[in-house]
Amino acid sequence: MAAPSGKSTIRTQRNPNFSKLSAGYLFPIVGRKRKEYAEKHPDAKVISCGVGDTTHPLPAVVAKAMADYSAGLGTQSGYSGYDPVIVDPVKKGLIDNFYSGMGVTPDEVFVSDGSKCDLARFQTLWSEKARVAIPDPAYPAYVDDTVISGHTGLFNKEKMGYEGITYLPCSEDNGFFPDLTKAKDVDIIYFCNPNNPTGACATKTQLTELVNMCIEKSILLVYDAAYAYYIRDEDKPKTIFEIPGARKIAIETNSFSKLAGFTGVRLGWTVVPSEIQYECGAKLRDDYNRVFNTHFNGAANVALAGGLATLQNMGEVKKVIEFYQENTRLIMETLKELGFKTIIGGRNSPYIFVKFPGKGSWEVFDEILEKTQVIVTPGVGFGPSGEGFVRISSYGTRGNIEEACRRFKKAKLGA
Repeated sequence: MAAPSGKSTIRTQRNPNFSKLSAGYLFPIVGRKRKEYAEKHPDAKVISCGVGDTTHPLPAVVAKAMADYSAGLGTQSGYSGYDPVIVDPVKKGLIDNFYSGMGVTPDEVFVSDGSKCDLARFQTLWSEKARVAIPDPAYPAYVDDTVISGHTGLFNKEKMGYEGITYLPCSEDNGFFPDLTKAKDVDIIYFCNPNNPTGACATKTQLTELVNMCIEKSILLVYDAAYAYYIRDEDKPKTIFEIPGARKIAIETNSFSKLAGFTGVRLGWTVVPSEIQYECGAKLRDDYNRVFNTHFNGAANVALAGGLATLQNMGEVKKVIEFYQENTRLIMETLKELGFKTIIGGRNSPYIFVKFPGKGSWEVFDEILEKTQVIVTPGVGFGPSGEGFVRISSYGTRGNIEEACRRFKKAKLGA
């Protein structure tokens, strides 16, 4: 039977917030530019120091745990479906490794398929009237999720930002820690520490100021700790729950992606303290539990097995972190040797944010690609305050990082 003729459209109305989005998501644009360059220069060996995708193999003990679990699924005794018992040991391992003595309980820990997915799920928790503040520059998903969920007005090309979002500029002038006085009239603050993309890492004093302000103003703090295990300085907390009072106003999201190389395995978690309440008396934790159980059937069992092995072998994980930290050191030394004056991050982060005075971020991106065949990420793609900077990632093989550094020096980058 032939299909009926007529318009190839549907009656359902489109979510109008998609039409507000100013441009494509940053990283696919970078990927498209890389593909276009490779097509024009088929003999060039392009090295990526852009997208923060891990490259070091998983620790053998972690890979074996997933392989064994996967093989077990093919047996009657090893098969598991919904709600595997392994999730409870994973929660215990997370608490023991990251939140010991901080009052975190298993029913406050939500193990998921990744922090990025959790960031999207959060948007169902609050009213469209909620006013949101986001550091600038920041991880693009914070902004795009907020736009899609209807918390903003249109994109303002002059201001390079969305009406309805309170942007908290992070710059050399404020040490890349936002001016919190600009957030006094908001309901929600996103905060990533160490910051993506700048690599800046807040001190205990700064985080105490943030928490105290949120308590005083009754602001919800969405704290992204995806890079916390890269922190080396003792005065810089690895979790917001090291700060007194944080349980009253903060939820913390984290991931195995950068901690343990799970960018392709997909495993993350969020801690939602039971103390956090709306003015009506409802608990945020209870609402998130409902969202979680409605929208999600749990992290993959095989990924959970790998997560448990990770938590039981943190010494092996530390070796991988140290590998990337050595990559970071090589890049930092190269940039200093080339005479760059403004280099942010690196010490407590896998990312380095470097300024090219007098040049735009996309201009620098194209220049570096053309001169060195190395991909970086334009700082302005993370927000207007990132203009003039590029982010360089340490997530590469040692050979590629060393080669990228040689190319930077040969091209006299920044000269």
